[in-house]
Amino acid sequence: MQTQRHYEKAPITEAIIDIRIASPEGLTIEKLQDIYSLVRDKLPTVEPFYKGVGEFNYKPGSAIEVNTSEQQIGFWFRSEDNLQTFQASLEGFTFNRLAPYESWEKFSSDARTFWEIYTKICEPIQITRVAVRYVNQLNIPAKQPIELKDYLMTAPEVSPALPQKTLQVFYMQLQIPQNDLNCMLVINEAIAPPINPETVSVLLDFDLFRQQTWENSDEEIWDFLEQLHRRKNEVFEASITDKTRELIS
Repeated sequence: MQTQRHYEKAPITEAIIDIRIASPEGLTIEKLQDIYSLVRDKLPTVEPFYKGVGEFNYKPGSAIEVNTSEQQIGFWFRSEDNLQTFQASLEGFTFNRLAPYESWEKFSSDARTFWEIYTKICEPIQITRVAVRYVNQLNIPAKQPIELKDYLMTAPEVSPALPQKTLQVFYMQLQIPQNDLNCMLVINEAIAPPINPETVSVLLDFDLFRQQTWENSDEEIWDFLEQLHRRKNEVFEASITDKTRELIS
């Protein structure tokens, strides 16, 4: 695979680093709230977030009872412009950057700053999952019917017995093990709402992750995140055509 080039009109709409943890005994929502004083200069907005919990109760001769509730598991810390979000939870750490995306160096540096704050407060026992995800949106001019295969190396194949030019909705997922990195690559492709009536918008979403137990070794984790980012670049280049390169250059 070839490495990704720099594109003036890079189609990245969101970049995500996600790290799941085994939390120590005694980690509480109240303790997570202490993070705010350390990040509020850069991320002044704080919001709680919740996880749905469901419980099924069955007794012979009776209807099944379903009880649902919400449990707070963490906080969102957001920048004033909503372009950066740091999610701190009892289960892990997530850092999101929305467009405009500058560079991996800036993105990963910002993420690592907040990760160090998170680990200082939460003191995770182990790391259990590490992921890099990039969501791209290709906005293809549609003055005439387009062929997705002109822009994507992997695209749905419509039967010759069906209309070829009227595809309005599709969703496709590929799961491809990356054996050399001992990780999984998930590629999602889908039609997205167009930015204007003269375009067809296609999502190209790459999620690379490894589920493994790491001791809390920052250098090893961030070195691996670098590897995932490089592989994402290679996969992006392998997924697009020269016509797409012209579109985003």
